[in-house]
Amino acid sequence: MNLLRYRPGPGMMVSAAFIGPGTVTACTLAGVNFGFALLWALLFATITTIILQSFAIRIALVTQLGLAEAMMKTIASPVIRALAALLLISALVLGNAAYEAGNMSGAALGLEAINGGPLAFGIAPVVITIALLASAMLVFSKPKWIENILIALVMLMSAAFLLTFLLIRPDLGAMLQGFVPAIPEGGLLTAIALIGTTIVPYNLFLHAASVRERWNAEQLPEAQLDNMISIGIGGLVSMTILATAAASLFGSSQTIENAVDMAQQLTPLFGSLATITLGAGLFAAGLTSAITAPLATGYIVQEIFKSSHSRRPFQAGALIVITTGMLVSLLGYRPVELIFVAQIANGLLLPIVAIFLIRLANNKQLLGRHANGLKANILGAVILLVTTALGFRLIARALGFWP
Repeated sequence: MNLLRYRPGPGMMVSAAFIGPGTVTACTLAGVNFGFALLWALLFATITTIILQSFAIRIALVTQLGLAEAMMKTIASPVIRALAALLLISALVLGNAAYEAGNMSGAALGLEAINGGPLAFGIAPVVITIALLASAMLVFSKPKWIENILIALVMLMSAAFLLTFLLIRPDLGAMLQGFVPAIPEGGLLTAIALIGTTIVPYNLFLHAASVRERWNAEQLPEAQLDNMISIGIGGLVSMTILATAAASLFGSSQTIENAVDMAQQLTPLFGSLATITLGAGLFAAGLTSAITAPLATGYIVQEIFKSSHSRRPFQAGALIVITTGMLVSLLGYRPVELIFVAQIANGLLLPIVAIFLIRLANNKQLLGRHANGLKANILGAVILLVTTALGFRLIARALGFWP
């Protein structure tokens, strides 16, 4: 395919999904606490995400099945199939509902950063507006409209974070040293967190479902190119956030707990424009993730119930996530309990999904000549080891065994 004719596609939705307020916060804290030293972790996570998503794309386009549907089809035992369906639905609905509250609150905090302080009308109207907007889009809009809106928001987010990065003017030599793998003292958990916030299980299902609506098996190279470019842009955005925090606040005595704190510190150092662009990026990050989390859940519920003639399962799954997230945000609770469950669920889900994904990618009955070769399987095995270790870490930390 001619690179000059490339147009952004469904891969942008994956970038929109993994660059949420949680990712912005993780990258901010990594830069503030460890400088540029953990940039390599984001590079590794970006490459790993591209590889896993490429497996999902290939399965979806060759089989013309959603990822959840393909998984259910290859499980012979009705009992195991039912348990797998229950695990997928419960983990993703609970996990995405927990993080949806953070996405909505994060978007509101972005507006507070732009405003230079708390909003006069509070965050409740912002949260309700985002919930209504996301609900309307997912219930009434066509998939292509949603994709185009998310692409526009990713472009806005990318421009905002990149402009902030340019205003800070980091030392490029020091940045390049950060791509050499090394873990600074006390940086292991942060490195794993950066990887974990980029490799998101539900994105595999979201990507597989969305590519089928745009391409077929003959257009697989075009879909893979979109995958590499779109997720590459997402990884670049994450790196610019980390680098901005490292260049502006690493080694300072300021207490920084999230991106909003960083935005407040940038004003006296680099002017109000840096604060505004960072706030705009955080707002866009919260808004995009608030749309993609319920979108992915809706796709999965639709596929598991095999309802091709009715959108009700899709709408029900999406609206449950949006409504729960909105209520948690409006009640003013920090969704600690839900996130506790979400950490355990995602910790279990990530390696399990990776196993199913690699198994499907090797199924010659389904994929024929498109099945995995030796190189892909070696990469898959390495990724499986990393995701299993990551899953163990998430569960251990959620249960209090790992600080």
